[in-house]
This record gives sequence, C-alpha cells and structure tokens, in this order.
Amino acid sequence: MKLVDAISKKIFSLQELQKQVASWRVTNKTIAFTNGCFDILHEGHIFSLTEAAKEADFLIIGVNSDSSVKKIKGPERPINNEKSRSLLLSNLAIVDAVIIFNEDTPLELIIALLPDVIVKGGDYTIEQIVGSKEVIANGGRVVINPIVEGFSTTGIIQLIKSSYS
Repeated sequence: MKLVDAISKKIFSLQELQKQVASWRVTNKTIAFTNGCFDILHEGHIFSLTEAAKEADFLIIGVNSDSSVKKIKGPERPINNEKSRSLLLSNLAIVDAVIIFNEDTPLELIIALLPDVIVKGGDYTIEQIVGSKEVIANGGRVVINPIVEGFSTTGIIQLIKSSYS
C-alpha cells in the first residue's frame, strides 16, 4: 500500500479506533493521546504533537468537531472544518490515528480508549486535564509539554484581520 493510501485510513470512528487500539495492545505497544481544535495548524501544534509522539509507540489525536469548536471558541470558529482539520493532521507522519469528537471535552473518548499517556500543552495543570484521573487510575500517566510562545490560532487570525483593516 502506498503511503498516500494509508492517510485516509488514519481517520477513525470510535468503534474502529477501539479495535485498532486493541490490536496495538496485543503487541504490547503504548498509546499516547492528545486533543484540540487544531483550527489553523502552526509551529506550536507541530512541536506539541512531535513531543506527544515521543511519549508512546502510537499517537492518537482527538479533534474537536465543528460544533464543539463553536461552543469553545465562538461563532466565527472554526476557520477550517473538522474534515479539513482531520485530513491535515492525518497527513503528519508522527500521527497514527485521528478521531473527531462532538462533546465539549474528550472525556468519553479517553474513557473508551484508556491511553497509556495523555499529553497536553503547558497552559494546563494535571488537575485541569480532562481524563487525567481516569488514565492515572488505569496505571497511565500525564505529560505536560511546554508552550511555544508566539504561536496561536487566535493570534494568526488577529494578524490576518489586522492586515486587511
């Protein structure tokens, strides 16, 4: 199979991803999970995802659905729809699986998958990270990556808007 053919196979439904996770676990592989809107992919995202990928054999990304992003970020977001955001992420070599979730948080998804590691950016504490209690109770761990200053989707949007004002 060509690498190009594999890209679309990285985007999973929950049922498909649970089967995939089970097959990875049979071979004693570890699974890292991170999540976010990833509305406009930037250097800060790439750094965070690269660091997350180092934490386990496989990296799963939970992507907020369009309706979820609107609730969190406001009515003008997302800039890119959930299909586009998932497709971009699935094209990254460091990403093994992408799944869209509709809820405000990925708690249900984390409970269903029980990854070995949850990875989030440095703007969170362990107590604030959704699913951390469940993963730790299951013998997993939580990793907080440093933030790359100067990179944010909101900042990029503001820069674009100010360029056209």
